[in-house]
Amino acid sequence: MAECNDGQRSGGIRGRRRRGNRGGEDRDVHLSKSMSYVLRHGADQMGLQISSDGFLFVDELLAHPQFRSYSLEDVERVVNTNDKQRFKLRSHPENGCLQVRASQGHSIKVMDLELKPVLAGSPDCPAEAVHGSYLRNWSSIKQQGLSCMNRTHIHLAPGLPGEDGVISGMRKDCDLAVYIDILKALADGIEFFWSENGVLLTTGNAEGMLLPKYFCRALRLKPTRSLLPLL
Repeated sequence: MAECNDGQRSGGIRGRRRRGNRGGEDRDVHLSKSMSYVLRHGADQMGLQISSDGFLFVDELLAHPQFRSYSLEDVERVVNTNDKQRFKLRSHPENGCLQVRASQGHSIKVMDLELKPVLAGSPDCPAEAVHGSYLRNWSSIKQQGLSCMNRTHIHLAPGLPGEDGVISGMRKDCDLAVYIDILKALADGIEFFWSENGVLLTTGNAEGMLLPKYFCRALRLKPTRSLLPLL
């Protein structure tokens, strides 16, 4: 069982002062990106142990050479102010030490992300959802469908960035939006789940694919919005 110092127990922030930016990138942005990589993909390679439900002790994170210039206060600020709510903090139920987890986007195996299953006919079941990508990928997507790639899930959003209630699920620089008929996919046995930060997740079919037959429509988003042919 990991032990944490008093400054890294819930409610006991004793963070170091924020240092200046290095390399021109905002420190919080850099920390957020680094945390995303560790918690979603790179923990094993970096010698850090993620629990079966995706949590990592914050003091272990901060002890790693890549994070030694940061404090608990920095981590808490990044978690609390992240506009896409990418992370979750909790106190370990036994020792009270703070742990942090990525809400979704994992390529490493995580057994329990507290995902909420989407059921047809339930109030939170959307008729459609959108996957953000890039026009350079459209030819392949149109023919083969969407793939989990190296991640556990395909990510969908309940709408486009900026629309009511949409905080995450696709990158802001995406220039392609592919709309999925959720009800049709559910009827074929495709499972969907809500993450804690409002991203709709699916593993697709047995091959990790969401096939083109579930596409409702596709939009070119930039420079102006226009419909793309599905066939």
